[in-house]
Amino acid sequence: MKKGYVISVISLIAFFAFTFIVKTVNVAMIGPAGTSVGLAEINQAFYDHYGVNLTIYELIDPMMYLAILVAAFFGVMGLVQLIKRKSLLKVDREIVGLGVLFIVSMIIYALFEKVIINYRPTIMPGETMPEASFPSSHTMLVIVILGAAFMLAGRYIDKGAIRSLIRAVCALIIAVTVTGRLICGCHWLTDIIAGLLMSITLLSAYYGFISTKAGNSNSTRE
Repeated sequence: MKKGYVISVISLIAFFAFTFIVKTVNVAMIGPAGTSVGLAEINQAFYDHYGVNLTIYELIDPMMYLAILVAAFFGVMGLVQLIKRKSLLKVDREIVGLGVLFIVSMIIYALFEKVIINYRPTIMPGETMPEASFPSSHTMLVIVILGAAFMLAGRYIDKGAIRSLIRAVCALIIAVTVTGRLICGCHWLTDIIAGLLMSITLLSAYYGFISTKAGNSNSTRE
């Protein structure tokens, strides 16, 4: 079994274990409208320390849409390959895998909109009720899509300087997004941790997939 798959399984187990802890340990009604939150003391202390900063929230919010645009770029790239090569089996497996990765991420996003673990610590502007916030889907999507783009830069870009620049931008956006979501007050600390664990799960699985040799892979540069 590839190292990436092993890490993915371990991270997924950690995610479920952490989710169980959040649902059962130190649960208290500290959220808006009397909503209950697990690990209440830790979450409340972190929230009280940083409070709510809507300016940071507004600055960070577009990062998810940027990640979706990156995914769309690779989607167009895959479509062009499909048209030219006339077979889905001849499309670079890295791009096919990225499409599956994005779809799985969106399914997880939709699932946790229905399976509520935590609600946001504050009612956001324009809303009348607390929204689901566990795991942080914003954090997850940015890390997963830009993390995958970081990996693929080594396979599709020959020029070292450009490759390094793209990777640096991806890493910077991920770091700014995670930090911003942590301190803007729109999530509990446990929401961000869960988002990180799910991101590691998905990215590690993707790394394992693209690292597996296959005859239909047309890009092997590192």
